[in-house]
Amino acid sequence: MKSDKSIKIIKKEVNDYCKNNFTNDFNLKKPLIKLHEPTFGSEEINGAIDVLLSRNITMGEKVIKFENLFSKKFAYKKSVSCNSGSSANLLAISALTNLNIQNRLEPGDEVLVSALSWSTTIWPLIQCGLIPVIIDINSNTLNLDENLIEKSISKKTKAIMPVHVYGNPCNMDEILRIKKKYDLLLIEDCCEAMGAKYKDKTIGSFGDVGTFSFYFSHHITTLEGGMCVTNNIDLSERMKILRAHGWLRDIDYPEKFNSFEIDKNFTFVDLGYNFRITELQGDFGIKQLAKFDRILKKRKKVFWGWKKIFDEYSDLFLIQQEQKNGESSFFGFAITLKKNCSFKVNDIRKFFQINGIETRPIICGNIALQPAMKNYEHRIFRKLINSSYVMDNSFSIGCHQNITVNAQNYLKIILKKFLNNYLK
Repeated sequence: MKSDKSIKIIKKEVNDYCKNNFTNDFNLKKPLIKLHEPTFGSEEINGAIDVLLSRNITMGEKVIKFENLFSKKFAYKKSVSCNSGSSANLLAISALTNLNIQNRLEPGDEVLVSALSWSTTIWPLIQCGLIPVIIDINSNTLNLDENLIEKSISKKTKAIMPVHVYGNPCNMDEILRIKKKYDLLLIEDCCEAMGAKYKDKTIGSFGDVGTFSFYFSHHITTLEGGMCVTNNIDLSERMKILRAHGWLRDIDYPEKFNSFEIDKNFTFVDLGYNFRITELQGDFGIKQLAKFDRILKKRKKVFWGWKKIFDEYSDLFLIQQEQKNGESSFFGFAITLKKNCSFKVNDIRKFFQINGIETRPIICGNIALQPAMKNYEHRIFRKLINSSYVMDNSFSIGCHQNITVNAQNYLKIILKKFLNNYLK
């Protein structure tokens, strides 16, 4: 058919365009080392064309397949997709505070969180009536300081929500010990940690629920998207209900709610949101998952290449250390200036930027210092010395799959030039 021939021509044009324009070559004449690079190419774009031409757009078979593949690959019992990592956190917390969940979190309950986190780790707690208890970090791992967790617990404490910062697993042995001792719920924020492991067990599988992000800058992307994972069937069913308007249409076991004489596709049993992803995103996710192992392998290589460069100046820089018994998924490369530095973090960031090397703060620094926090109830446990120091003295550079050896050699030259200016 003529239409089939036209589609083949279009797809060939997409293939050719991506081949000619989506290159990873580092151009020394116009040097640029980006914080993030796309993980998708012609395969995903042509897949999107197929989905759009099918006109089957709303969450359906491809989304279900993506969820099942995600569960299988990382050994989770259930995976529930949603439209962002931020929504994944809100969906998880909404489910754990839901009236239909046993041992649920109640308004006024405290949840222990790391000071070094993103806003959407904290906001869902506040939005669901919970009280964040903000705890300092370990300067070496940048994760929640496990030595402070138990000391911060009060009679109101009912959950822990650790963030695996930049893909670096937290000390899950200690967190699980405390969870068991005090009968706490555990929510793992894994939005930067896809594929990370602790003692060969995938991050996200230790807690009651784990959350992931598929934003553009993350390990894989569905353009926008997220995932909640759990081994609790009741919790996964509740998250599916909450994800889509509070109805029964998409759950696995609708017979549990089958006492209503209403069309099952239009039966609403709870409050809900519209957090669904599209079939286009599901197809993206399927294709991206197939590339994940290669992406992670490249990120790891880039990380150790950066570390070799910065270790030459170990008297000036502290590099994020991989958690003992952990395997990082190398989301970014975090650098902290030591106290004896004769320059400020903005000095080196500005010099890098002028020379085509993108940088950024680590997450959003000490969340307790963000202006919005003054408007909402929270508790700060002791002084957040390490988190504040990181906020003022740290930055990160890209650690993605498209950074080449030539790019790393270029940064090495720029770093040496910068330091020569300050160490004369």
